[in-house]
Amino acid sequence: MTQHASPPRDNTGKVPSVGQPTAWRGLFVRADVRTLSLLGVLAALIVIGGITKPDEFLDTRNLQLVLTQASVIGVVTVGMTLVITSGGIDLSVGAIVALASVWATTVATQEYGFAGILFTAVIVGVGCGLVNGLLIAYGGMVPFIATLAMLASARGLALQITDGKTQIVTVDGILDLGERDAYVLGIPPLVLVFAVVTIIGWLVLNRTTFGRRTVAVGGNAEAARLAGIDVRRQRLYLYLLSGLCCGIAAFLLIVLSGSGQNTNGNLYELDAIAAAIIGGTLLSGGRGTITGSVLGVLIFTTITNIFALNNLQSDVQQIAKGAIIVAAVLVQRRTANTTT
Repeated sequence: MTQHASPPRDNTGKVPSVGQPTAWRGLFVRADVRTLSLLGVLAALIVIGGITKPDEFLDTRNLQLVLTQASVIGVVTVGMTLVITSGGIDLSVGAIVALASVWATTVATQEYGFAGILFTAVIVGVGCGLVNGLLIAYGGMVPFIATLAMLASARGLALQITDGKTQIVTVDGILDLGERDAYVLGIPPLVLVFAVVTIIGWLVLNRTTFGRRTVAVGGNAEAARLAGIDVRRQRLYLYLLSGLCCGIAAFLLIVLSGSGQNTNGNLYELDAIAAAIIGGTLLSGGRGTITGSVLGVLIFTTITNIFALNNLQSDVQQIAKGAIIVAAVLVQRRTANTTT
């Protein structure tokens, strides 16, 4: 008598549909749930802001301000997300933003006008990213140590350049970008730049071979190497991208403040890491989400705005941020345990 083999079943005893890998389907479902959860948190914050300070919080200018402030740290977070996805970390992003902003606003640089400031900010950011990448990828240094050294060095150099003084921007083209006349359909130019960087970052991570290699390196660097991926070169490119994002953020900060200061970018590294983590990017690497990171930035920026409007102390704000980070990490660990 002929026996027919029973169809394969998954862990729940159900027969998976043909052509629909259950593992990938489950991953997308978890990603959707995570995104919806973040959107829910953001919506709840908007409701709280609307209830506590309806006239101020829901005012169009205040919402534009929230988006503008989110743009600077948001650009940094896109680069940070790529680095963390690969299993790395970059503690120097805030210091690089400071160094790029003060170097780009020196009197000598401003003589070259708009292009000179933009080019200098970007090239300083990329240069710092190159140093980080070389030390980590080819120097064999641990990312934590290498970027910590860059943090100290960049902050020190920024202080030396400014001598502790604020450098005022006098280039009209830069100052005009911060005016309401420069808004496009009511959207500040800084927000448009943030949107473009976000879209490019999403496409790079989710729709390119480079993005797949980044995830592979973060998941298992040795397996990625055996699969033919040049792990060292991949890491170098990622820190270059992080430096590029810092340079762009420095330029946006110059436009926003109209100056360059050695204190610029203070604690940006913590805010960017926190936004990436609560967005769903694994701190251990192997999984990253640009969409989640952007939502994380918007959540933190909205919290800051609500606290400011309600005249609440900044220390309470930091406690709230810390609680959110701890909760996000605990949720990540529980999700990882239930899926293994």
